[in-house]
Amino acid sequence: MSAMTRRTFLMGGVSIFPYLYLGTLSVAVRRYQVPVRALPPAFEGFTILHLSDLHDKEFGNAGEELVNLLRHENFDMVALTGDLVVGDRPRLTPALELVSGIQAISGRPVYSVSGNHDWRLERGAEFNGRLREAGVQVLSNSAVPLERGQDRIWIVGVDDPVTLRDHLDQALNGTDSGSPRLLLAHSPHPYPRAVENGLDLLLAGHTHGGQIRLPILGAPFVPGMGLFPSWDYGLYSSGATTMIVSGGLGESMLPVRFNMRPEVSLITLVRPQAGRTDPQPTA
Repeated sequence: MSAMTRRTFLMGGVSIFPYLYLGTLSVAVRRYQVPVRALPPAFEGFTILHLSDLHDKEFGNAGEELVNLLRHENFDMVALTGDLVVGDRPRLTPALELVSGIQAISGRPVYSVSGNHDWRLERGAEFNGRLREAGVQVLSNSAVPLERGQDRIWIVGVDDPVTLRDHLDQALNGTDSGSPRLLLAHSPHPYPRAVENGLDLLLAGHTHGGQIRLPILGAPFVPGMGLFPSWDYGLYSSGATTMIVSGGLGESMLPVRFNMRPEVSLITLVRPQAGRTDPQPTA
């Protein structure tokens, strides 16, 4: 390689790295509208704030930058789908501060499931205990009803599928198929079984959308899912089941993103109507 070629290569690397790093700081708000069969009238327009894969990341002091981004958004519950921490020296404080800030501006219930990094060093039970102390409802292969008057939906959560801690049958025990059932899972692995069981919505993360995402081709690799996985990011639908895979907020391996901004999602449930039967991204 000539000196000029080496210089050009190095200058290119120096110029693109700040771009890749800055891509980790600009949070997108993704919006989806999901028709749900048998959605009770009291839950028409019910909106879920979905956050995933924080990975110890901080958005300003005590998460204030992200909290301010969400301050003027309307939502009815918060779903955390795992990997709040990362690495051999995990810090749960950024997640706890972020949850506290969101609770302060919204007063909405927060539901959480564990991810593979949360269980690293076998600290998942400890982290879940601290989340419960902060007022988060941790779902570990369990379900709880969410009621409005006489109407209800089920919030179902499985433990981490990547480390094979998920038990969907156990989680669904006691739920009824006549009421909408919303499944929280760290990764998309339970999607086929969610379809088999006729679940209405699955919210997942884990993939980071590839983190470095190739145009047209998508995520080249996701840990635990292999090369160019089928469910890497966004909206999927089969039968009565919709799945939304978040691109997440944090990063793994390298603190960079390309063609995949960190994100939060707002998912609004609606009753199916003529001309409004398929799930859609709305922004």
